[in-house]
Amino acid sequence: MSPEGTVTIDHVWKRFRSDRGRRLLRDHVSRLGRSVAGRDGADQWRWVLREIDFKIEPGESVGFVGSNGAGKSTLLKIISGVMFPHTGRVSVEGRIGALIEVASGIHPELTGKENISVFGTLLGLGKSELARKYDEIVAFAELEDAINRQVKFYSSGMKTRLGFAIAAFLEPSVLIVDEVLAVGDQMFQQKCLDRMRTVLHSGTTLLLVSHDLAAVGATASRAIWLADGTMQADGPVDEVLAGYRTAIEKEAASKIELEGEIRISNLKTFGGTGGAVTTSGTCSVRFDVTAPQAKHANFFLGVSQGAATPIFAVRKEGIRVSEGETHVAVDFGGIPLPAGGYFLWFAAFEVKTGREITPWQPIGPLLVEGGRLLDATPKAIVRLSPVFVEAQWTVSD
Repeated sequence: MSPEGTVTIDHVWKRFRSDRGRRLLRDHVSRLGRSVAGRDGADQWRWVLREIDFKIEPGESVGFVGSNGAGKSTLLKIISGVMFPHTGRVSVEGRIGALIEVASGIHPELTGKENISVFGTLLGLGKSELARKYDEIVAFAELEDAINRQVKFYSSGMKTRLGFAIAAFLEPSVLIVDEVLAVGDQMFQQKCLDRMRTVLHSGTTLLLVSHDLAAVGATASRAIWLADGTMQADGPVDEVLAGYRTAIEKEAASKIELEGEIRISNLKTFGGTGGAVTTSGTCSVRFDVTAPQAKHANFFLGVSQGAATPIFAVRKEGIRVSEGETHVAVDFGGIPLPAGGYFLWFAAFEVKTGREITPWQPIGPLLVEGGRLLDATPKAIVRLSPVFVEAQWTVSD
């Protein structure tokens, strides 16, 4: 028998019945026609997980990443026992504390205090152990003034705080957290990350799903990347996240369809003396803009890691764009980015009215080379942006 905190997923498959059609006569006739022709069987089911196979050891922190619909939440529901696999075997040793949705495990008709008692009892905790943890749970959830109210009168943020506090403070062998931290404010998110760090130090196994790759990188030591219900990668968190970001950037590049009255073309990037862009080195961006008529605009250029949220952005006001083609050059004295793949984003707005001329959109990749890496942060401390900063330390008595 495996030790407590072990999670074993053995060749798991999961399927769902396809969405029910409308109750219209023409839809019934169409389905009947497909059935008679023998073409209806394959469409009745869709596979959401296919051949998922891995083992998580006690005390490991594992992040699950992937786009929407990749199967992450379904997999965690199977691990937590909310769903069953179609084929394969799932084994979880020890108690599970799961926070898969904002109100998961929380009954709206019960008070916050009653929910703590019910949840703890379901986990197999005795009254004395529940009483010992009660004050910590209430204080962490910041619900001292609302703990005796029915949960149906709580806001979504209050439900999230209560759910996470119950799941994390009742000392489960396996803690499962799925994206719910996005509901809370920044201060509460950091409290949750701090609590995860404490839980990990106590030997609890952590399974975390989040689209916040910075939070995954700061909390997990291992990552599993899911795409279309299959495992694309399983390994050290930095390596898997790097591969996932690259895939996002490639997909974004393949879908670039520049919109707006001002169009971008002939994008080029290079470093000093025309070579590669390197960490803390100069970076030059060149592109042409084409406008059907003269414009007076403010230009914005940003750099991101695939998402629309930029690591940094620069602005140039009052640019007079001539009808036809205009050449634009942007030079950075020292680009504060570690080695890796990034994306350039662009937008333009009319000076006088602030009207959007060209929406904020990706215009092409930016590759930064070099072996200079970011210094590690303490566990569960999220770095907002991957900015490289030179520093000299002096320590004296």
